[in-house]
Amino acid sequence: MSGTSWSHVIARPLVRPMIGTAIRPNHLTTLRLLTGIAACACLALDTRLGAWWGGSLWILSAFLDRADGELARQGNLASQDGHLYDYYADITVNALLFAAVGVGLRHSWLGVWALPIGLWAAASTLFGSIFSHRLELHSPPDTKAWSGRWGFDLEDALYIVAPLAWLGWLSPLLVSAAVGATAIMLLTAWRIHRLPTA
Repeated sequence: MSGTSWSHVIARPLVRPMIGTAIRPNHLTTLRLLTGIAACACLALDTRLGAWWGGSLWILSAFLDRADGELARQGNLASQDGHLYDYYADITVNALLFAAVGVGLRHSWLGVWALPIGLWAAASTLFGSIFSHRLELHSPPDTKAWSGRWGFDLEDALYIVAPLAWLGWLSPLLVSAAVGATAIMLLTAWRIHRLPTA
């Protein structure tokens, strides 16, 4: 199924010159994974420079998450192995983000609670992603666990990490993510439970 979010639309003309070259979707997925891990490492530093670099690398990583799929679709390069690699890279980086933010906020007003909240948000994000994948596997073809609106997917919400990091507002993001990711995880699990074929 073709991506319909604004970030997918923007990625399409940018990856078109790569079609027919040696660049493969897995190359972009690997770059997404590496930039995502680097962003998390920067955000865990608890420094102003780390926040700027972390936010910038996070935007690049999130965009590469769209670009690899667009290259696979436009270049007719999609494969099951590539899809799984992209999936595991995504859930790893997205979960690691909140753990890293928790480490980085250890000296904030959250104090000793920063790391436990970060780990909880990371675990909820991880299991929510796993549950969403399972829900899609047991649903009709091309069904998404969480459909977006107005050109935005649920994962597009993670783009907000960058400006909040630059502004020094990651504490409310972490608390909101812990609550929101938990709600999505539980609701997705409930939806799976209601599926007769799950």
